[in-house]
Amino acid sequence: MSTGSGTVSAEMPGKGNLIVQVRAHGRTARPAAALSSPVVVPHRGVGETVAKIILFGEHSVVYGYPAIAMPLLNLRMRARVEPTGGPSTLRCLDWSGRLEETPERFASTVRAVRAALDFVGDPDGRFRITIEADFPPERGLGSSAAAAGAVIRAILDAHDVSASDQELFELTQNAERVAHGRPSGLDATATASSVPVWFQAGETHAVEINLAAWIIVADSGIHGSTRETVGHVRAEYERSPRTIGRRLAALGRIAESSAEDVRIGDVEALGAKMNEAHAHLAELGVSNDRLDALVEAARSAGAIGAKLTGGGRGGCVIALAATSADADRITRAFGLAGAPNTWVYAPHAYEVAA
Repeated sequence: MSTGSGTVSAEMPGKGNLIVQVRAHGRTARPAAALSSPVVVPHRGVGETVAKIILFGEHSVVYGYPAIAMPLLNLRMRARVEPTGGPSTLRCLDWSGRLEETPERFASTVRAVRAALDFVGDPDGRFRITIEADFPPERGLGSSAAAAGAVIRAILDAHDVSASDQELFELTQNAERVAHGRPSGLDATATASSVPVWFQAGETHAVEINLAAWIIVADSGIHGSTRETVGHVRAEYERSPRTIGRRLAALGRIAESSAEDVRIGDVEALGAKMNEAHAHLAELGVSNDRLDALVEAARSAGAIGAKLTGGGRGGCVIALAATSADADRITRAFGLAGAPNTWVYAPHAYEVAA
């Protein structure tokens, strides 16, 4: 997304204009093309992105099928950078130290820093970098893409440099390849959006939502690994392409048909598709006992549908409730089933830009 505020249209690499319009995070700055030499003396910069859930299409999106994702607008990822005369440092989660000594688990964030500094023409820039999140990492909520996107925007902001939507997407994808190997691009798009998005093979557009319902997100408390589960599905596909291919195609059909359910507000149909999608994902081997138990707890408490979201084998579960009372009951059930965190969303609260 653009570093400017307001509403912008994004553009995907080699895929034409991104139809979805989003409110970008950050401050308007002068274009990169307007940079003069020497580089502007950097100042304090800030950047912000959000968490996301995948409503439908996890794993099948990697094979060219569609996916629908929703940004979680009140779960923010914030980055702040401040010039320093000493070596660059990073403070993120439980780590604080020199950037060059950052543990491997933050490699994608370091890549984002390096790529952003190269982009603004200040490869030797030194900063104190602080990243803070309202949501836990490794839960299928897009933390790696959100962190990369936030720090990229902060560094651009510190140099008064803006970037096109395509450039920001490519910078974030560069970092995501370190985290996930072969990312679809969905997380880089959804964590920078302010509206639900349809994503397929690099093309994105806004999803019209008229859904008078509630979505409850429950944290399993278990770290997930998208790289690991994507690799597992790929290995299974190579071993049994017909069987796995049928399941991926089924997940793709569910995602494709769910867009109409969301548009017309067919809560019952949407819930049934969530249950069906979870069954396919479990058969692909990306669920586990903890996720299945949370799904069952939600259904027993009155959820119309429930499924894992994201890579699986940890991370989060989402459930669909018809009323706020049902959402409260499901939230309590998730807590009793061991979920350390839950968040409730009203999908109809999104405002899609005209």
